[in-house]
Amino acid sequence: MNAHEDWASTSIPLMAQAAAARFGDAPAVVAGDSVLSYAELGRLTDQAAAAMQAAGVQAGDRVAVWASNRLEWIIAALGLHTAGAALVPVSTRFKPAEAAYILARSRVRLLVVDAGFAGIDPAGLFHQDDADLSALERVVVLPPGEVGNVPNSVSWAEFLGAGESVAPDAVEARRQAVGTDQISDILFTSGTTGAPKGVMMTHGQTLRQFSDWCDFADLRQGDRYLIINPFFHMFGYKAGWLACLMRGATVYPMPVFDVEQVLELVEAERIAVLPGPPTVYQTILDHPSRSDRDLSSLRVAITGAADIPVELIRRMHEELPFERICTGYGLTEAGTCTGTQPGDDPETIAATAGRAMPDLEVRVADGDREAAPGETGEVLVRGFSVMTGYFDDPEATASAVDADGWLHTGDLGIMDERGYLKIAGRIKDMFIVGGFNAYPAEIENTLLGHPGVAQAAVVGVPDERLGEVGQAFIVARPETAVDPDEVIAWCRERMANYKVPRSVVMRESFPLNATGKVMKDELLKSS
Repeated sequence: MNAHEDWASTSIPLMAQAAAARFGDAPAVVAGDSVLSYAELGRLTDQAAAAMQAAGVQAGDRVAVWASNRLEWIIAALGLHTAGAALVPVSTRFKPAEAAYILARSRVRLLVVDAGFAGIDPAGLFHQDDADLSALERVVVLPPGEVGNVPNSVSWAEFLGAGESVAPDAVEARRQAVGTDQISDILFTSGTTGAPKGVMMTHGQTLRQFSDWCDFADLRQGDRYLIINPFFHMFGYKAGWLACLMRGATVYPMPVFDVEQVLELVEAERIAVLPGPPTVYQTILDHPSRSDRDLSSLRVAITGAADIPVELIRRMHEELPFERICTGYGLTEAGTCTGTQPGDDPETIAATAGRAMPDLEVRVADGDREAAPGETGEVLVRGFSVMTGYFDDPEATASAVDADGWLHTGDLGIMDERGYLKIAGRIKDMFIVGGFNAYPAEIENTLLGHPGVAQAAVVGVPDERLGEVGQAFIVARPETAVDPDEVIAWCRERMANYKVPRSVVMRESFPLNATGKVMKDELLKSS
């Protein structure tokens, strides 16, 4: 299939309707003992869309989903899309104050919530003095959560039941009215460089880009796709269940990563596609019962990070049955921008994020000039997938996207002669040692070459003489003793003096966010 032929001029609800008709009785979602066909998913989507209309949701409204990876997340999202609303995913890691900020900022009208999962507390939303939730008219609580003391709340069953008053023709009319240029979703950035900002994307942008992503990942009709990445993130949502609907694959949602459960599902359900951060594959490779499992169905692995050990990619090739292992680079503001290619060697897969995706331009800039191959600069992206803007924030939009249409990502990168991109970290993460720029990702990659190092994270810390110096946090390989002084001496033999960490702190594990990235601020707090 080709993105431009199939999806560029349609919408997510029309794509989902076509999938229901095309794939019919084929399994769309398998959650525990529940198997839902494409036709049944289409019926439940219409039911949810009718419920949205009965609740007063209008075209252009915002509806939020604050829930774990589960069937109802998909149904709610497709239902609100069919009703013409824009989806606002909320992280399951958020506390009430953080979630309230997102809901208030985007003026969400209705919230679907998985009360109790990972401590989610919808009642706590209404105790935040600095969040105006006056636009929030209805809170829909998913089973098995209790409505309890949540203001303006109804159960999922009550919500769906109210939709029976809406005629099917009214649901269909709303679906047909959703245009390709209409906002499909507002995904908020992580807020690592200030307050989170809402990234707006359209239906056409999303479908065109993630049809290309399906080609990149070699996602096929009938594939069984275990989705570990959270649905509130672009990887779990767009490169996850939405991509499955576009190709007729089967979604296996996993609310919480558990390596034993992953191995059981791969063997029992013949999982073919298993994306995730590098730590997922490392955990599988190191699990004592891996050799006792039949993992022969695994075909595709998709990962991404600035610091993937080459040895991990080699082991994935040699010890797991993956036919395709690919890495890429993306961000909320532009989706997936680069990807490796079939036939790339382990060093390329581990050390780079591949080359530009179809119809996108990616370059590395050093100020006003394009950086030469091998030079470090800011990664810029231009093309159809660049966001339409930050929600209700024209100043931030103008700051991020210049007059020529280039998105300034804030990421540091190095382009090689082949056009392959290597991510060198974030501009804000760079620290300056005695006037020299030091890039944590580069230092971390070197540290991962040490035979005793399993994971590494480097941060800049204040230094009276040099301004800043590097501090390395290390997780040792299993049953391996690592001497911090020896690691520093090892580094001195392999990198310029200003890059060498001045201190090494050992950790049993790293604090990770929901997408598997190391939370360096948490590491610093505990040091």
